[in-house]
Amino acid sequence: MEAQAQGLLETEPLQGRDEDTVASADFSSMLSEEEREELKAELVQLEDEITTLRQVLSAKERHLVEIKQKLGMNLMNELKQNFSRSWHDMQTSTAYKKTHETLSHAGQKATAAFSNVGTAISKKFGDMRRK
Repeated sequence: MEAQAQGLLETEPLQGRDEDTVASADFSSMLSEEEREELKAELVQLEDEITTLRQVLSAKERHLVEIKQKLGMNLMNELKQNFSRSWHDMQTSTAYKKTHETLSHAGQKATAAFSNVGTAISKKFGDMRRK
């Protein structure tokens, strides 16, 4: 019996055709009339709540725009502030500091190396002139 039950229970996730089958299944015949009425009432209530929330959100967004206008904030100012904040955050990050130190050290070494090469070339030209 357990082996038969095992075969009926699939452990694989739903495939596209399985999802379509579930989505097109008519579960309404399994509901009593009372359950259907309760679900319809809940559906109407949820739709009303969603509509109310959308209206509240829209009103808050309008209020936000008004406040920003009164403060003289516009898109360009916000972009500048975001860029400045991001630049500052990047400069204060550990990775940036380590990279800056490494590149600075490498620059100093490169400068010293070029100086040494320049000195060596000058010395060679000087030696060549003397001969």
